[in-house]
Amino acid sequence: MNKKYAFVFIISFLIGAKSFAQSDTKDPKAWTPEDIVYTESMRAPVFSPDGNMVVWSKSKAVKKKDRFVANLYLTRLGIQEDGKFLTTQLTQGDENDYSPIFSKDSKALYFLSSRDKGKKLWKLSLYGGEAEEIHEFDNGISSIQLKDRNTLFFTSKNGKTLYDVEAEEKEDNVQVIEDSLHWQPSHIYAFDLKDKKITRITDNTKPIRGYQLSHDGNWLYYSITRSLSYGADAQKDPFSYLVDLKTGDKKQILKDFEFPIYSVQFSADDSGFYFGTGFSSDPEWNGAGIIELYYYDIASAKATKVDLDWELGIGGGYTVAGNDVIVSLANKATMKLAYYTKKGTSWSRSEMDFDDKNEHVSLNAIADDASKIVYTYSTASKLPLYFVADLKKNKVSNEETFIALNKKLEKKYMPKSEIMTWTGYNGDEVTGILYYPNDYEEGKKYPLMLNIHGGPSSQDTDEWSGSWAYYPSILTQKNMFVLMPNYHGSSNHGLEYVEAIKGNYYEPELEDITKGIDKLVAEGKVDRDQMGTMGWSNGAILTTMLTVKYPDMFKVAAPGAGDVNWTSDFGTCQFGVSFDQSYFGGAPWDDTNGKTYNENYLIKSPLFEIEKIKTPTIIFHGSEDRAVPRDQGWEYYRGLQQVGKTPVKFLWFPGQPHGLGKITHQLRKMKEEIAWIDTYLFDKKPTENEAFKEDSPLAEIFKLEEAKQQNGLYGVLNKGILIPETVQVKEDSISLGRFEVTNAQFKTFKEAFSFDAGKDNYPAVVSKTEAEDYVTWLSAQTGKTYRLPNAKEAEKLQQKAAESAKGQNNLNTWAGYDLTADDAAMLSQKVNSLTYSLLKPVGSNKSVKVGEAILYDLGGNVAEYSNTGTYDYSAYDFADPYDQKPVKSEHVGFRVVKE
Repeated sequence: MNKKYAFVFIISFLIGAKSFAQSDTKDPKAWTPEDIVYTESMRAPVFSPDGNMVVWSKSKAVKKKDRFVANLYLTRLGIQEDGKFLTTQLTQGDENDYSPIFSKDSKALYFLSSRDKGKKLWKLSLYGGEAEEIHEFDNGISSIQLKDRNTLFFTSKNGKTLYDVEAEEKEDNVQVIEDSLHWQPSHIYAFDLKDKKITRITDNTKPIRGYQLSHDGNWLYYSITRSLSYGADAQKDPFSYLVDLKTGDKKQILKDFEFPIYSVQFSADDSGFYFGTGFSSDPEWNGAGIIELYYYDIASAKATKVDLDWELGIGGGYTVAGNDVIVSLANKATMKLAYYTKKGTSWSRSEMDFDDKNEHVSLNAIADDASKIVYTYSTASKLPLYFVADLKKNKVSNEETFIALNKKLEKKYMPKSEIMTWTGYNGDEVTGILYYPNDYEEGKKYPLMLNIHGGPSSQDTDEWSGSWAYYPSILTQKNMFVLMPNYHGSSNHGLEYVEAIKGNYYEPELEDITKGIDKLVAEGKVDRDQMGTMGWSNGAILTTMLTVKYPDMFKVAAPGAGDVNWTSDFGTCQFGVSFDQSYFGGAPWDDTNGKTYNENYLIKSPLFEIEKIKTPTIIFHGSEDRAVPRDQGWEYYRGLQQVGKTPVKFLWFPGQPHGLGKITHQLRKMKEEIAWIDTYLFDKKPTENEAFKEDSPLAEIFKLEEAKQQNGLYGVLNKGILIPETVQVKEDSISLGRFEVTNAQFKTFKEAFSFDAGKDNYPAVVSKTEAEDYVTWLSAQTGKTYRLPNAKEAEKLQQKAAESAKGQNNLNTWAGYDLTADDAAMLSQKVNSLTYSLLKPVGSNKSVKVGEAILYDLGGNVAEYSNTGTYDYSAYDFADPYDQKPVKSEHVGFRVVKE
């Protein structure tokens, strides 16, 4: 085809591909995709029964597995060291460790792990030692809870039937989507921790959806799915049951609820339990609504709605505190914590006492006696901080830092942000999070990038946002505004707001977004000619339709995992029956407007208007996505590629579901996206040469070119005098000489100093006194403080020199083989007979990174003076890998430190 544009299609099998986006700056305060992906977080904290410890998990990247794994940590609240709670890493390695629960006596942990195919229960003594295997479960184990001191509940299956075994023996890899004759449900089992006996507790014929034990171990709540279908099919809520574990009596409960029941939590006295459930005006297809809170009383067998006195409903969940409950209330662009005191069958509300932090706090864990809490505090401009505090009803006191994470990120640029409001569809107030350009100047117009959230029943709130899908901190560095709009259909804004797009999909959302843009343009903040849009899932769906309806509005689009054809979505989406019927008013074959089919599936599908799109578009999709079926990405790409009105790039991530889990895929997505934005929004073509290898010998020459030179001599001029160039190790720290002080630099201080012609850039070999005199003179000459490295700095530089010695200008390199200490002494005798100097011009060997500083000649050339002695190796010295102490060298120079 003779097309105007070149089209790019990438199947991302080459997951080790190099970076596709150039850094805007080498400023150490600037955010990178790696900073975003590797941001640390505390997850799933659990208090010990005695309230003195908290177990929690933190994920880490495992490069060889190309994924993140979780390790368990223990924080002891009764022990502090250097003003911090004592925290110990309990598990290590390359496997996921998860679902930790304390023993009833708080002396040990039980947990599950992906090690050994995830079929084992593990126990770890908190007094020390390795984790021990308690039992291996042939059919797997999940969802563990302790009933009492010696009994653990879990979910699993009964085992393989003869039908299953024979199918495996045939090595038949056919995937059976649904087979009601051979449906194998999961059950709840009890495991005796002493005699290792397993007892099946439930006899359900359909899969367990979830369960919860009462604190005293006398009651079991569980639910099962009603449908056997492979995906969500808009059936009513799963069946719910309550079992008296003392008698074995079981009864079905909560029959009248239309929506799924979630987060069952027993009150402290075990007289009942709280649960959340949805509510909407049209529950037929389990569509979007608001979340309400109920309490089920066991004695009366009645569920009572907790009057939250808050029409927007629950936002961020709830946590039982004794017999009371703390609720995270939906509050549009924030969450608001409130305490509800139970009095019989009614509840009274009071505000949580978090001062001005209340709307930016999320509760992570609460002690069994409700006396302590762990919580997170963050805003859109502040990294998450983790605290522990005492709790008495709604009163919070004695707040202390629970754990400090992301210390390396604290000095990064934190984007300025605010909650933005404007009038949108139907005259309603719309909210969003607006991020400002890093170098914002009032009265100046800037580019705008939309970051549109998925869902649509989700929301953006005033809390830290940074992931492979959305990363405003990087985008604002490009000096642009970033707007995250809570369009109609978003949750957290009330029932009418979330239901506004049912049967009316796209229209309210697009009006909300474009009116938000209009406001920013009218305020003189945004340049309408420099705008882009991006989003994942429903954010991609809206991004696509914006480029259809407004072909000239955006310079760039980056949709990830978005739909373009609702007819094919209905049949292939995991929850297509529920989602599509709710928003499009029925199935594709339902009669609408006198037609024998549901026309919404056609008129709402961008595929049938794709010829209108003129925006350069980069498409992302996972090959195993069932939330937005994988072939939606192919249809999207094929349409743009065939129409040929705009550049299109399509990245297909093998083995990935709706969210990208592999580290390489997350980074690849971000870097490709940033490069696309740079190219089409900023007209900044990628400058990276694909034939250039970052760690090649040629790359070292380019690094060396960054060094300052004056007429071929290394160094910088100060008052016309050549002095050493220094580079900052990290922000607010010392600077070190990029090179050892050269002959030419030293001669400016001591005119009588002589050296062979042509060796101006060689390191100066001088006495300790001469080196000390030089830094004193240099300080007086420049008005800055220069000195030799102190003992602590010299120790660190020696360690770096030892690590970097291979390939540097030392005796080991000259030997040409793996030099040993025995051979080194003999080789030194040979070298001493040389009249030829082994020294080289500074910077002749590979660079070494110390903090953020690129230095040369650490590990070779000349040894260097500190204020207490020497460190490093010269070209004549043996760098002993088994003895990294400084050597006594006859060839010593020095490197300056600048305060």
